[in-house]
Amino acid sequence: MSAISVALTRGFGTKRLNTIPRAASTISRLAYERAAESGADVDQLLRKAGLSQAQIDDSSARVEVRSQIKFLNLVAEALNDNLLGFHLSQDIDLRRIGLLYYVMSSSDTLGEAIRRVARYVSIVNEGIRLAHREGNRIDLAFEYVGVPRHLDHHQIECMTAALMRICRQLTNRELTADEVCFVHLRTKSAEMSSFYRCMLRFGADADEMDFPLSIRDTPIVSADPYLNNILIKYCEEALALRSNRCSLEASVGNAIALLLPHGRACMRDVARKLAMSQRTLARRLASEGLTFAGVLDSLRCDLAKRHLADRDLSISKIAWLLGYSDVSAFSHAHKRWTGKTPRASQRRLRLRRVPTHAPASH
Repeated sequence: MSAISVALTRGFGTKRLNTIPRAASTISRLAYERAAESGADVDQLLRKAGLSQAQIDDSSARVEVRSQIKFLNLVAEALNDNLLGFHLSQDIDLRRIGLLYYVMSSSDTLGEAIRRVARYVSIVNEGIRLAHREGNRIDLAFEYVGVPRHLDHHQIECMTAALMRICRQLTNRELTADEVCFVHLRTKSAEMSSFYRCMLRFGADADEMDFPLSIRDTPIVSADPYLNNILIKYCEEALALRSNRCSLEASVGNAIALLLPHGRACMRDVARKLAMSQRTLARRLASEGLTFAGVLDSLRCDLAKRHLADRDLSISKIAWLLGYSDVSAFSHAHKRWTGKTPRASQRRLRLRRVPTHAPASH
């Protein structure tokens, strides 16, 4: 085994760990630094997220993607910063991203750099797959692997904005996309709109960045073909060490989340979306001790809490987003989950949430 492979085994080598999507801890460390500077109880936040101080201190450490997402959510709540992920992307020295940054920066053109990051993004975050398509434009779609999409707002916003910053820095041009879309809902943000300078959509069917085809041949100012060849060999070894297994529960949950507002979150349509029969889906869920109804109910409960904290969403709108035919059906389910009416939970959650504001500069 090569020295590169030995080094990578720390993150990819054991079969047990590869069943759980893991990621480089860069984003977690950024959030930790922001929380520590603000005087938050970082030890408590780490414990709640299932992370350790050792993982934060070790720049080569890998963390479970679910833990990273949970930690970002906890820090955002502690700092009252509903744009935490986006803010982290604006502060970071892009070189801290590491391997993916240098693969992109040594590429010849922006189109080549984008193809590289799409192929290799799972090396640094096993919970993300980046689908790349070129036609009349360049489409990049972020897909979640083995991780529930509905739990995440901040990681995806950090990664997307950081990718845009890299594209601009490496070409020395103020590039922009035609459109940037996110699956999660969010109140319109002037900060994000000013940064992207393009159509920005939330509550979309996919997490996507669509670029004009004209950017494909834009030269990279730091292109280095010799370094690029070395890094590509490194990345290919890393890919060869990865496992493709992922959590069926997360895959089913992600499929359900996209179908809920359309009232089509039934087992038949989810099975079709996952390219399997209903019988196969039921059997595979049962093998993990799960049922389709249980996954659906758990997902609705998680989403309800998020939606009820959003000041722009009415109870009736939330009921529709969760796939209920009317408010009474949603109210009945919510009382079963929490013992409270949606209205009572809405008041409590909104009292805890202050309006988003730009944090003080550091």
